[in-house]
Amino acid sequence: MKIAIMGTGGVGGYYGGLLAHSGQQVTFIVRRKPDGAHLAAIREKGLQVKSVLGDFSVAPAHATDNPAEVGLVDLILFATKTYHTDEAAQAIQPMVGPDTVVLPLQNGVDAADRIGAVVGIEHLLGGATWLSAAIEAPGVIGQYSQFRRIVLGELDGRKTPRAQQVFNTLNATGATAELSDNIRKVLWTKFAFIASVSALGSLTRVTFGEYRSVRETRAVLTEAITEVAAVARAKDVSLDADVVDKTLAFIDGSAPGIKPSMQRDVEAGRMSELESMLGIVVRLSEELSVPTPVMRVAYALLKPEYLKAQEKV
Repeated sequence: MKIAIMGTGGVGGYYGGLLAHSGQQVTFIVRRKPDGAHLAAIREKGLQVKSVLGDFSVAPAHATDNPAEVGLVDLILFATKTYHTDEAAQAIQPMVGPDTVVLPLQNGVDAADRIGAVVGIEHLLGGATWLSAAIEAPGVIGQYSQFRRIVLGELDGRKTPRAQQVFNTLNATGATAELSDNIRKVLWTKFAFIASVSALGSLTRVTFGEYRSVRETRAVLTEAITEVAAVARAKDVSLDADVVDKTLAFIDGSAPGIKPSMQRDVEAGRMSELESMLGIVVRLSEELSVPTPVMRVAYALLKPEYLKAQEKV
C-alpha cells in the first residue's frame, strides 16, 4: 500500500517504521517546528527505532513537511497530537482520493468526527492504539511498552474489504491488530484508561509502578475510571459491566516505568492534550448531567500550566 504517516512522533513514527520495515511504501509527514531537526535527521540518516521488542531502522526514509508533495495515497495513518487535529485534517486533503482511507490513532474519542468534517466521513475508519512511544532524539523513536496493539473498524460496524485490507497490512508488521464491529465501544474503553492515567500521572509526576499500588492514589484512579465510564454510558456507548476492573488489571499488568504521553508533555512544560483527555470529559459531564468530581478537579489543577505552555507555542 501507499501510506502516509500524518504526524511522525512516537505513535506515527513507530507504526510508520514498522510498516516501512515490512515492505510498504511509506512517506513520513514531519512538522518543521520547532527547528526542523527531526525532519532533517530522518531525511539524512533514516528513521531509527529503539524498542523493547527489537531495534530496527528505516533507511532511506521518505519524509516531508508538505503533504501536497506526496500525491494520492491508499492509507493515511493520522497520528498528530489532538491539538493539531483540525490543522492537520486540512493539510491532508491533497493526499485524499476517492478510495483513500484515513485511520486516526490519536488519543481521545472525537478524532474521526473532526477529521471527517474536513475530508468526508466516508473516508474514515475508527481506530485506537495501546502503545508507549516517544521521540528520543531527532530521527530516533523510543518504544517502551510490551504492548503495541491497534484496534480498527468501520464507524457503523460493517465489515468491509477496505477495513480488512488495512487490518491485514497492520497485522503483517508484527503489531497486534484487531478488527472490531463496535469501534466506538473500543474507543471509549481505551479512553477510560488513557484519560484516567493521564490525569493521575500528570498530577503525581510518577510512573504507573510508583502510584498504582498506593492505596489512596489507587482509590482516586478507580474513581476517575468510573467517571469516564459513566460519561460513556450516558452517551449510549455500551461498555462492559466490568470495564473498571479490566482497566485496573491492564494498568497493573503494564511495565512499572510507563508514563502516558500527556504526562511526558506536562513534565517537560510542553503543550499537552489536556482538552482532549480531561476537558472533553468535563464538558460532556456538564451536558449529560453526570458528576465527575475527580476529573473536574484534575482538569482545573492542570489547566493553568496548560495555558502557560500554550502561550509559548
